[in-house]
Amino acid sequence: MGTIAASIRRERIRTGLSLTEVARRAGIAKSTLSQLENGTGNPSVETLWALGVALGVPFSHLVDPPRPVTRVIRAGEGPATRSERADYTAVVLATCPPGARRDIYRILIEPGEPRVSDPHMPGTVEHAVLATGHALIGPADAPEELHPGDYISYPGDAPHTFRALAPDTSAVMVMEHI
Repeated sequence: MGTIAASIRRERIRTGLSLTEVARRAGIAKSTLSQLENGTGNPSVETLWALGVALGVPFSHLVDPPRPVTRVIRAGEGPATRSERADYTAVVLATCPPGARRDIYRILIEPGEPRVSDPHMPGTVEHAVLATGHALIGPADAPEELHPGDYISYPGDAPHTFRALAPDTSAVMVMEHI
């Protein structure tokens, strides 16, 4: 139920629709939709199909939402926009989906045992930019080798790891919660 509840809420927020409007479009009571978003309801297949239609998403997005894919942007790559008035360049690494919350961390790690993390809440995505050193970061079964300036995003709701391959390794880590 937690996955379904998070999916319904995520998709409703993505559309910008109120509880009342989604309930109306799906032909269900607003209180029922509220219970479903809070994980206390027990939706039928018919209710989930109606919600999928009301939200403009396939049924599968509500019961098994698509997982974010691992994405790596190497230093010096990515969509760059330059300033006309200063020696300043902005590279968009990731945009924030509607309704997402983000926590930002500075990570300091040394060679030795890797940091292996259990899955976080459903829908969590982690983003990292390696600042110094050399590391393996990402899904536990397929971490990517990163160098300073490289960026990676990967599902934080699956096992993941961070392993320093050089002394004084550091990164900026952003956890996105939908």
